[in-house]
Amino acid sequence: MLLKKLSESCGVSGNEKEVRDIILEEVKPYVDDIIIDPIGNLIVTKKGKENFPSIMVSAHMDEVGLMVKSINDQGFIKFLPVGGIDDRILVSKVVQIGKEKIKGVIGAKAIHLQKPDERKKALKHDQLYIDIGANSKEEAEKLVSIGDYISFCSDYIEFGENLIKAKALDDRVGCAMIIHLLKNNYDYTIHALFAVQEEVGLRGAKVAAYRLNPDLSIVLEATTCHDLTDVDAPHFATRLGEGPALSIADMGTYYHKGLVKKMMEIANKNNIPIQLKQTTKGGNDAGAIHISREGIPTLALSIPCRYIHSPICVIHKNDYENMLNLVDLFLKNVKKEEII
Repeated sequence: MLLKKLSESCGVSGNEKEVRDIILEEVKPYVDDIIIDPIGNLIVTKKGKENFPSIMVSAHMDEVGLMVKSINDQGFIKFLPVGGIDDRILVSKVVQIGKEKIKGVIGAKAIHLQKPDERKKALKHDQLYIDIGANSKEEAEKLVSIGDYISFCSDYIEFGENLIKAKALDDRVGCAMIIHLLKNNYDYTIHALFAVQEEVGLRGAKVAAYRLNPDLSIVLEATTCHDLTDVDAPHFATRLGEGPALSIADMGTYYHKGLVKKMMEIANKNNIPIQLKQTTKGGNDAGAIHISREGIPTLALSIPCRYIHSPICVIHKNDYENMLNLVDLFLKNVKKEEII
């Protein structure tokens, strides 16, 4: 399954090649032009009819992860976070390091050895280490190097009623959807951007938007879902299973109101469930795209994702299918005068 293959591949920000290679093989038969730019973005184009505007549909390939900082004399590895990771989720996680995917376990001082006040505080990443089974620094250095990327080991699993658990669903879901969309034909020229380094500053999208300068951009993302019993409803952000989430504003973008309205109209007309994201926290590649050059009308549609930025992201399969269908209908029904 495509989403399984994408989610289980390794692509920490700045090291997206493995993911890019998978996507490249998938899209080759369906596109007219392929570019890998100097920063590592994969940009593919499917030409539409003459005199029709161009639409950029984007998703980011990278995931949050870690990087080797140092190796001590006992062969234990100290590390740095890459992207926004909650230190509390790190202890005891299995990871893989470098090109050879050396397995390791994130460890900490055993609870039996901790002082009473230590047990009351969440451990920070600089208090943790990775154990790869080495007995010395020299032995560890034969397997890993400073600067090596570290990703979580997490299997794709379907469970419950149409739920999926996996790592990196932010934003491999968007990548998978774009691959499916490229198999369809549209009047518009479609620029598909598979962006790098979103998690560390929207870097890939910034240079790609400047290069392509599309008439319209649609960002396909995963977003926070906090529909849990200890959270008040206004702070849910989104609800699992109630359809893709349309953003009105976030910390990086005020979205194009006309395009937001059009997406809502198409969803309602076709009985596709859709929800508005209830919080403005966070952001995505739209923050860089919509202010490129003279400005690009931009829309963001996201799949609700529980436990985002962790090795156990959870989404609903119905949300995935509804989001894919909605974007397809939008690309088929948006009119030129609504873009230009």
